[in-house]
Amino acid sequence: MLTTGNQLKAARALAGLDQGELARRAGVNINTIGAMEKRGPDMLTSGLDKITAVMRALEDAGIEFLNHGQPGVRLKAGSGRE
Repeated sequence: MLTTGNQLKAARALAGLDQGELARRAGVNINTIGAMEKRGPDMLTSGLDKITAVMRALEDAGIEFLNHGQPGVRLKAGSGRE
């Protein structure tokens, strides 16, 4: 699934994670998180292994990625953070 920098930033905020903690959980450098988020509304297309790792870390934190015409995120039902 494609995602945007804004979507990752919103997901991170919804999960209650700072950039450093997300980087640690995803096994990437904190600068990678910052660079992804700076892409804003643009789709992330390079470094798919890192994008996948970051999205998995966010999903493990209870985030669900949505792409119903417009990219979005929400907490998974039963994530304990509702």
